[in-house]
Amino acid sequence: MNLPNTADIVIIGGGVMGASAAYHLAQRGVKNIVLLEKEKFFGQGATGRCAGGVRYQFSTEINVKLSIASLPMIERFKEELGQDVSYKQCGYLLVATNEKEVDVFKHNVEMQNSLGVSTELLSGDEVRRRLPLMRFDDALAGTFNPKDGVVDPNGVVQGYISAAQKMGAQVFTGAEVIGINLKGDSVEEVQTSIGSIKTRMILNTSGPWSGQIARMAGIQLPLIPLRRQMFTTSPLQELPQDFPFVIDFARSLYFHREGEGLLIGMSNQNEQPGFDQNVDEDFELVNLEAAIERMPLVEKAQRASHWAGLYEVTPDAHPIYGSTPVNGYYVCTGFSGHGFMHGPISGKLMSEIMLDGNYSSVDVSMLDLKRFEEGRMIQEYNVV
Repeated sequence: MNLPNTADIVIIGGGVMGASAAYHLAQRGVKNIVLLEKEKFFGQGATGRCAGGVRYQFSTEINVKLSIASLPMIERFKEELGQDVSYKQCGYLLVATNEKEVDVFKHNVEMQNSLGVSTELLSGDEVRRRLPLMRFDDALAGTFNPKDGVVDPNGVVQGYISAAQKMGAQVFTGAEVIGINLKGDSVEEVQTSIGSIKTRMILNTSGPWSGQIARMAGIQLPLIPLRRQMFTTSPLQELPQDFPFVIDFARSLYFHREGEGLLIGMSNQNEQPGFDQNVDEDFELVNLEAAIERMPLVEKAQRASHWAGLYEVTPDAHPIYGSTPVNGYYVCTGFSGHGFMHGPISGKLMSEIMLDGNYSSVDVSMLDLKRFEEGRMIQEYNVV
């Protein structure tokens, strides 16, 4: 299939945001949509390298509201799009090991409950009872929501891509964007490695690479790409089937079932910004030691696989939605590590702002690009 000469909307980035946006725009009746992905396959960037977690547990109302809108879309995914996405509601169990975290957790649970989210606050003893395989002598409190869980990122992306194609969207892999031409202060053309497309509307959903794509149009996005890595283990027969997604909050250390073993990751607080997606073997040893300290069982396992991916981090750890100073140029990026779970609703929100001029599903107008220069940032605490 050859790249068309023109398009009503060009979407740059074929991860969950771009795929969801293509689907929801096509669902609204837009026929001439072109989705561009630089890799050989869709969803191989930040989406394909994430841990697949989805949760209601956030520290700001807007992120909780995004989860309230997005996670049911994942629950209905197979019914609506015919694609199984393996949504396992194992629950997230966040563990607090210092008094500051306990205060934050209490506030978060009250806020989530006020929005209808059934997160519960646990005592340190309750945390220890629920996690008998783990060593949490220092746990002071925890929070648990049974509807949090894990999902197959590739299934979500492919489901949206296939459905969008059936409705007429044209999708291209191996199509790297190399330039954007403007006419005055408006979008005119996208240049790619396989040809150029005239268009009046661009949606940048390229995750950690969004800043680079924005600069092609003279737009500055306050994004920092940061490497995050994880590994999986060989089977551990002692693991219960209902083992939750556990986060040791102070260490940004997490565990969840992956097949018959575990997926384990931890944030490197000394990580420098950049696009390196190679595994840092030295830090992996730090991660492994921390994991064994929390869960001695891990010492019995072999490493099955490991990989690294990128977060695109904003100054307030919230996404950027909507328009930019360039007419016709829109962005949906900056999710700071929790974009996959909000991808379904985010694509719908972008269809609303691009076609209607306002958001109707969730009011995310406060998460615009202008907030950074106007000092309207809202800080998210629950980022790992």
